[in-house]
Amino acid sequence: MWVYRTPGILDELFTRSNKVPGPTKEEIRVLTISKARLCEGSYVIDVGCGTGSLTIEAALQVAQKGKIFAIDENEESIRLTKENLTKFGIQSIVQVIHGKAPEVMADLPKVDSVIIGGSSSLREVIRASYEKLKEDGRIVVNTVLLETSYTALNEIRKLNFKDIDVIQVFVAKGREIGTGMMMLARNPVTIISATKA
Repeated sequence: MWVYRTPGILDELFTRSNKVPGPTKEEIRVLTISKARLCEGSYVIDVGCGTGSLTIEAALQVAQKGKIFAIDENEESIRLTKENLTKFGIQSIVQVIHGKAPEVMADLPKVDSVIIGGSSSLREVIRASYEKLKEDGRIVVNTVLLETSYTALNEIRKLNFKDIDVIQVFVAKGREIGTGMMMLARNPVTIISATKA
């Protein structure tokens, strides 16, 4: 279905539902995976896995030697993630966990990267991520609200992460109309990444 090692799976290849936002758009996934700095054998936690798009992109990077822990408290998200994992044939690399991230993360091993795409308890999730990250492990937080960006950045600073990087991504996709190509803007996304000191 997707034979490439590079991230950027086409959005339309993911099964989705009106009950779950997503998938995270292709261009945002590419940048998120890049900021996570994954390699073969990496262990990763994906908090707020939604449709599983970032989980799948990460799994393709870590390959059979790595492991992804995909967490969501929404049952429909868990169902969609499992369905998409089956669709891409990578179930063996991913453990899908239904529950609240700060609680379930306590039982997980140390990881190389934590990707946070959604959480109702962001401060607690960032603190739990700090505890689960190996030294020099990476955290990547994707946000659409300014308030969420502020909360994430503030918490990351409090925990003394290093190499803090903040980018805001504006993507417009082309769509053919009768007279030519029209560019349609998507919502901007802020991507905050940092390294555990």
